Amino acid sequence: MGFFAFIILGLIAGAIAKAIMPGDQGGGWFVTMILGIVGAVLGGWLGSLLLNVSLGGFFDLRSWLLAIVGSLIVLGIWGAIQGRNRV
Repeated sequence: MGFFAFIILGLIAGAIAKAIMPGDQGGGWFVTMILGIVGAVLGGWLGSLLLNVSLGGFFDLRSWLLAIVGSLIVLGIWGAIQGRNRV
């Protein structure tokens, strides 16, 4: 997968994760893209570690599922950190 395809995958996966996760996460499109990119990296790493599945091409369903699951994990961690700091 190319560099720009990975950025687009991250942006869309981050947006889907924000739509799935309840609550107000804040941040604009850039934060969503960073969230998705980090989530795609995390999802690819966890997929290869636990399921022996890695990120494939841009149009591969496994890539999208791993990126979205990874983005949900990153979003949950980010929400826990923000919730602790809002006191």
